[in-house]
Amino acid sequence: MKEFVCILCPNGCRLRAGFEPDGETFRVEGNSCPRGAAFARTELTAPVRTLTTTVRAVGGERPVLAVRTAGEIPRAKLMEAMEAISRLTVRPPVRRGEVIVHNLLGAGIDLIATDDLAAVLQGGLKDVTPL
Repeated sequence: MKEFVCILCPNGCRLRAGFEPDGETFRVEGNSCPRGAAFARTELTAPVRTLTTTVRAVGGERPVLAVRTAGEIPRAKLMEAMEAISRLTVRPPVRRGEVIVHNLLGAGIDLIATDDLAAVLQGGLKDVTPL
């Protein structure tokens, strides 16, 4: 049995989970909802995470843009994803929700902007695109 904390809701249930010796029966203890049981199974068999980070920005009001994956990617691919993202540079304007990378690492998940990024023109004025 493995022990860990469920991260699906603010309850933070302390879980104990694992497969019985028969290798087929899965047991979980400590969860206060069905989501905890599903989380435990996923965490033990194929853990996934939503990745949040930043990408370099050139010509924008800030030197970086906040981004995240539009869904969960395998935890084992997090470092590979960070390496790919570290090579990216965006140029404004960028709108929140805009796809920065389609199909990141071939995982079927897009990398999206979580904020707007306006361009900065000469003299420090922002280039704001009307909605």
